[in-house]
Order: sequence, then C-alpha cells, then structure tokens
Amino acid sequence: MKDLKDKKILLIIGGGIAAYKSLELIRFLKKRGSDVEVILTNSGRKFVTELSASQISENEVHTDLFNHKSELKMGHINLSRNADFIIVAPATANFISRLSHGMADDLATATLLASNKPIIIVPAMNPQMWNNPATQKNLLDIKRFGIYVCGPAIGETACGESGMGRMEEPETIIDFVIECFSKKNRLKDKKAFVTAGPTIEPIDPVRYISNNSSGKQGYAIAHSLAKHGAQTTLISGPSFEEVPQGVNLIKVKTAMEMLEVVKSKSPADIGVFTAAVVDWKVKEYQKNKIKKNGKNSKLDLVENISVIQSVVNNNKLKPKLSIGFAAETENIYENAKKKLLKNDVDWLLANNVSENQAVFNGDYNNIILFDRSGSEKWKRMPKIEIADKLVTRICEYFQ
Repeated sequence: MKDLKDKKILLIIGGGIAAYKSLELIRFLKKRGSDVEVILTNSGRKFVTELSASQISENEVHTDLFNHKSELKMGHINLSRNADFIIVAPATANFISRLSHGMADDLATATLLASNKPIIIVPAMNPQMWNNPATQKNLLDIKRFGIYVCGPAIGETACGESGMGRMEEPETIIDFVIECFSKKNRLKDKKAFVTAGPTIEPIDPVRYISNNSSGKQGYAIAHSLAKHGAQTTLISGPSFEEVPQGVNLIKVKTAMEMLEVVKSKSPADIGVFTAAVVDWKVKEYQKNKIKKNGKNSKLDLVENISVIQSVVNNNKLKPKLSIGFAAETENIYENAKKKLLKNDVDWLLANNVSENQAVFNGDYNNIILFDRSGSEKWKRMPKIEIADKLVTRICEYFQ
C-alpha cells in the first residue's frame, strides 16, 4: 500500500482530550483520497461533536450499538466488514483494557470484536497510566491478537506532565498505516517454518523428560512471519499458547516427531529453530510404570537427536536462511559462538535463561544475535517485539 486512495477507513474516536486531533486525522485521510466513516464513543462525545465529525468526514457518524435502524442490518457487523482497516484514535487506557478483555458492550468494542480486518490503535494517556504494569500487560495481549500499536510519543500531555503518552500527530499516524500494510507482502511467496515449545521424551507410560519452554517466542515469530506474508508452518511441542492467525500449526511431542515434520516442510526459504528440544532421552523406554521399591533408581540416558543439525547439515533440507536459538545460563558469548559454527546456521539468537531473568514462561526476553561477522546485543523487550525485530531483519535479508 503506497497510498490511501480509495481506501475505506473506519475511525473510532475514544474519550480523551487528544480527540481533537482525530478531526485533523480525518482531514488528512480525506486529502489522501480515503473514505472515512466514524464511530464516536460516549466518552468521545464529551470532547468532539457528532456534527463536526460528520461535516469533516462527509459521512454519518455512528454512536449507538442499539440504534434500531442500523441494527436491523447488523450495523456493527457491516461497519467492521466494509472497512479496509480500522483506526482507534485516541485509545485511552480504559479502552485498551476493555479491548484486551474482549468486551463488546458498546458500538466501538462490538465492532472491533466482530472485525476480521487490520486494526490500529493510537494510545493517548497520562505517562504514569501508560507505564502502569496493567496497561503494559493489556498492550501485550492486544499485540498478540495481531493489533498494531502506533505510539505514543514522548512529550507534554494535557495534564501538564511530560513523558510517553502523547498521541501521535496525524501525519505520523498515516505514515504508520502505510508502513504497516506495506509489510503484508514483504515475504510473499516465501515458505517458512518455525519450531517452538519443548519436546518430551517418555520414560514410561506416565513419566517423561522435558523442560520449561513455553513456546511464546516461537509462536510470536510465526505470527510475525505470517503478518509479513510468508506461508508459515509452526511445528510445536506441548504449549498452551494460542494459534497465531494465518499460521498452519502442527503439534508434536518428541524430538523425532518434530524432525520428521520439519523434513516434510523442507527445504524452505526460512527456517527458525526456537524449540527447546530435549537433549537427553532414556536408553530404553519402560512399557510398564516403574514402581517405587524403597531404593534409589537409575535411568540410563543417551544423547537425543539434534533437529537443527539434522536439517541444516543436509544440503537437500537446509533452508535458504537458517536461524537457531540457544538458551544459556553462563558463558553466553563463548557458548553461542560455538553453537553458531557447530549448527552451521546463518544467525544464532542466544538468550540468558538464568532464574533471575524470568525468560521461561515470561513475556520478555534478552537476546544477543550472532552471525559470522560478530554479535549484536538487543535491549530487553517483549517477545512480541523481538519477533517483529527479527522478521524485519529477515525481510531485509531477502531484499
């Protein structure tokens, strides 16, 4: 999308002092040739009028979920379907909270919940409200839903305090919209697979060896690849994460099962190996449950197969771009460099999984990216943002 000409845009105006900027945003969108329809929330009506929004948009302004005339035709469904995409500006802390919890108690939230179109929210609030852990958790949740977040900017807010929370300017919002939807085709025609989560190796019918991997990072990467247009298969061990939109999920348990599925999807353009494959398995599986006998028992362990080495070291299976992950607790730089060469991957992302880092089952990660030319340390950030940063780098690689 190089421009917004002839695009149908649904703008939801929330209840914040920054709502006046939304009227200017309508003007900018109209100048770009867009057709803009407006939903004005009850709180939004405290700051801008229906008349002003209607005059500038040159369309009827929608306000009521229970409007008899509109709902005869399922108005909230039609509004969500007729638009090419939806913008929420301003999006207050309260609105973001309601959105993250799937509420549908007014026209705006019901329309968003019924939408199958891209959604962009433009936050605006007091800096302390923005930094509140509850707000940040809600933002992570809506990003997992595939919703784009534009801003906020750093500056002085209406309350007189300065910091992050100021609504982005209309020109910036439009640039963000165009950039978001130009991403959709950046990896078009590229085939990708991502391995994620833990694997398990059975000991007997009721016990197994596994690890603490949640799969969150792999699921986030698969989601980001799909958003950028890649045909993405997610090969996951046991995980409670939701299936990302646009991703083909294949569930496995053991390392061997994972390897067989990866082989069936190879060769691919992009192979991302985030799965925490169990390093050891029992030498001999016991068909019956091992009973306690009051004595110490020993398990004979043997080294498990390496999924990444089995694929990357095979020229017939090797992806055009191979990316590995390494979970380390000590000597991260030294161990990661060895794994980069041993696994023969193009890039290796190492993370510190020490207990004080709260990486396993957490929403944040600490990454150092290694390639043949050196390393690059990334700041601590949400796994969703790490996924987007990595996929942006993948896009640049193929361009």
